[in-house]
Amino acid sequence: MSSSDPEKLIAKADKLTKLSLTRWSADWKSATLLYEQAANSFRVAKKYEKAKAAFEMASKGQEIISSPWDAAKHMESAAALAKELGNWNEVADLYRRASELYIECGRSQPASDALAKAARALEDAMPDVAVQLYTDACVILEEDGKEQMAFDLYRAAISVYIKLEKYTDAAAILLRLGLAADKCNATNSQCKAYLGAIIVYLYAHDLKQAEKCYNDCAQIDAFLSSDQNRCATKLLSAYREGDIEEIKRLAQSSTVSHLDHAIIKIARKLPTGDVTAFKTDATKEEEEELDENDLT
Repeated sequence: MSSSDPEKLIAKADKLTKLSLTRWSADWKSATLLYEQAANSFRVAKKYEKAKAAFEMASKGQEIISSPWDAAKHMESAAALAKELGNWNEVADLYRRASELYIECGRSQPASDALAKAARALEDAMPDVAVQLYTDACVILEEDGKEQMAFDLYRAAISVYIKLEKYTDAAAILLRLGLAADKCNATNSQCKAYLGAIIVYLYAHDLKQAEKCYNDCAQIDAFLSSDQNRCATKLLSAYREGDIEEIKRLAQSSTVSHLDHAIIKIARKLPTGDVTAFKTDATKEEEEELDENDLT
């Protein structure tokens, strides 16, 4: 076997890390180089399982010799190979570990990116885990005052929630996106997020929650004077009046066309369900209010 044989390199590296009567301390520096060489050779040979294990050992070595940045890089390589193998739980675990190592280096951007890579890999296989990873990636950036860099991650999470038909969760993330946008004075993104949340509730056929969401957002001056607010006001009014044609017209408006793709897609399907039921409910509420005010 040649000295570049990855199996031989692994055997040699393992020997360097094990203590014996003749070896009183492990030589992780030399062993790590051997694990790295073996990992790359296995990867080229498309022996992904062995390459992944070698990268994990190389990562462990870099940690021991106090190089968390290099350890994180190797852990990401191991995670990418787990993806090739379709080992989805390992993909999440290895990218999470890489993210933790980047945080040890004080590097929030690559730490967030590692979680985002895991989320993208898991969107189809484990969507619930994917949205959690996207959310965690956002938190890392926000804690470092980099809210603007989290916008696309929030949008990705919203898209997954809509695919899962978890509309309450999608709306909640849209409101979090609005808050993040507010913190970095991205008024347009903020207002688009609020209109998006209202549309999600309407798509879920929950007019009451849509109106509550609108009332909460209307407390914010930036939204109150926006095109998105005007569109939301007209939409809710059309629902109360049971005006299907007006709802469809507003869903095709330029204000809605400038929202994120996932929101445009569901807006184009409005109204969902029986709009006349909302009209009946609204009339009942008005009559009840009139009865309460009737002093005769």
